[in-house]
Amino acid sequence: MVTVKEKIEELKKKNADALLGGGADKIEAQHKSHKMTARERLHLIFDGGFYDELYRFAEHSSTSYDMTGKKLQGDGVITGLGAINRRLVYVSSQDFTVMGGSVGWMHAWKICEMMDMALKNGAPCISINDSGGARIQEGIHSLRGYGRIFYYNTLLSGVVPQISIIAGPCAGGAAYSPALMDFIIMVEGIGKLFIAGPQVIKEATGEDISAEELGGAMAQATYSGNIHFIAKNDADAIEIAQKLLSYIPSNNTEDPPFYGTGDIKLIEDRTLDQIVPDDPREPYDMFEILLRVFDPDSIMQVQDHFAKNIIVAFARLNGRVVGIVANQPIEKFGAIDIDASDKASRFIRFCNAFNIPLITFVDVPGFLPGIEQEFGGIIRHGAKMLFSFSASTVPKMTIIVRKAYGGAYLAMSAKSLGADRVAAWPTAEVAVMGAEGAVSVLFRNEIKKAENPVLKRKELIDEYREEFASPYPAAKIGMIDTVIEPRMTRQYLSIALESLQNKRELRPQKKHGLIPL
Repeated sequence: MVTVKEKIEELKKKNADALLGGGADKIEAQHKSHKMTARERLHLIFDGGFYDELYRFAEHSSTSYDMTGKKLQGDGVITGLGAINRRLVYVSSQDFTVMGGSVGWMHAWKICEMMDMALKNGAPCISINDSGGARIQEGIHSLRGYGRIFYYNTLLSGVVPQISIIAGPCAGGAAYSPALMDFIIMVEGIGKLFIAGPQVIKEATGEDISAEELGGAMAQATYSGNIHFIAKNDADAIEIAQKLLSYIPSNNTEDPPFYGTGDIKLIEDRTLDQIVPDDPREPYDMFEILLRVFDPDSIMQVQDHFAKNIIVAFARLNGRVVGIVANQPIEKFGAIDIDASDKASRFIRFCNAFNIPLITFVDVPGFLPGIEQEFGGIIRHGAKMLFSFSASTVPKMTIIVRKAYGGAYLAMSAKSLGADRVAAWPTAEVAVMGAEGAVSVLFRNEIKKAENPVLKRKELIDEYREEFASPYPAAKIGMIDTVIEPRMTRQYLSIALESLQNKRELRPQKKHGLIPL
């Protein structure tokens, strides 16, 4: 008869084996690749390094190829729950030391169980990706597993936050789970994200490209915009995830974390009066304004390598979390193009889903003109911003800094799109289009007949700008609530934000709106 003591010893041995994953040699190889192990990542991400591991002894049941009797600890993924910033979070961490972290049915089942628990308990879900992809030995069972993961990603969307950390390879169908999540953090030089790798592309198209150039962090952050944050290493990626969670509520029924005292700091900043140049064609850095308006060291940019002509970021104002959308005049003069539309729309919809107020800073000359933009669908993509702001019911505040022209102004949360508070600086120009374009349309014949067409055009532009390129015609008809001195911006937004804390806005009952995708 087996004694209790022997059974306990057997359990201890099984636990010790599980902690070794694929073995000491595989762990050493992981470290030589400048990567943490799956367990080391979990130990670092949770408060105090403590987490409750679930399904440690799960095993595959495949008998295909050489899988019969093969022991795969935890089936290549470690799943657990614990506290991050003292809030419950569910995490799955793929174990590359166990068969390359390949995804089989039980592997996928464990990840889905984490997501299901996160959904039921209203807690964020983090997935740490480090996998060779589908476990080919399990064939369609692996495919079925991926399908369930994608299904749960969709169920969780807009209910609890989902964050993906790409800390190793993530190729083929595996790339779609991170793509379905809210934020992707990738470790530079190590993480890879693509559907078809360099070899497949070479065979299919004859194109030569390295894995880093194709699916590395900088490529995916700059060209495709697939990832939101670049990390230096595993530890940095985990720190970014922890910081990101500090801006986000645990689920869509809660408000974001509050770090204030309840007091409003009504600060005037005279430097703001001098940032916008006298020449309306001269660019300036919008970020200088944001840094002076919001709480010190509170701005966390999202996708800062992609579509730099628009800024999206989390920040705090008197300790309250807000989402920022702002044109960036030093990039494409702040014009909205296809990528900027997509970047802003996604961020707006995330903030609305998780009860994060939106503050918009406007200096937009229009949608970016050009054949490439037109054929690429700027109408459809620009409409996403119009849709996203119109559909948002969170508090929305807008500051018009300078140019606010045409449909692009509307797309930056205009009053007519449902903004709750709209204030303009004296430098604001609210108009259907810029003075140059308007004069060319309105006075075409007059300019042609003038003795000096160039001089006449300049005179008409100056007259038009003086009469229409200001905030006051818009203020007369209620398109803006007030005109403020730039130095008063923080004070204005602080009072507006506090006054909108109990905002409720009902919309017609429907399954969902049909955003122009």
